[in-house]
Amino acid sequence: MSESQQAEAPRTPTKRGGGDPATRGRTTIADGVVEKIAGLAARDVVGVHAMGSGLARTLGAVRDRVPGGGRSATATRGVKAEVGEVQTALDLEIVVDYGVAIADVARSVRENVISAVERMTGLEVVEVNIAVSDVKLPDEVDEEEEEPRLH
Repeated sequence: MSESQQAEAPRTPTKRGGGDPATRGRTTIADGVVEKIAGLAARDVVGVHAMGSGLARTLGAVRDRVPGGGRSATATRGVKAEVGEVQTALDLEIVVDYGVAIADVARSVRENVISAVERMTGLEVVEVNIAVSDVKLPDEVDEEEEEPRLH
């Protein structure tokens, strides 16, 4: 082969590293990330009035009023996640609006949470346990609502 023939031969790019880039390293997802996603997805369901028990909501309302108290705590209120390498399990505590079919709301919450968590994290959701801790009556005042300071 002459030098001109060698120069014209197509070069194959040199491959660096081995295999698919997606396999080069590890991704971990914190429990709090999954809790936020699940909490926001649960709140999107019609019939869910609030997340968490009455005490947790009261403490959260106080914490929200403190500067730097953390809005992120509101997103995770009423949600507990256990996250493994490829799977997660969730426990949710919700307050439903009076008059809704609780079984239907729970089913919708479960579907919405599973869809959001699996889509955003790639983790398999193995279970979503839902505890209904209260029913919000139409004439009840929210514990989280601020009362006016001046009358």
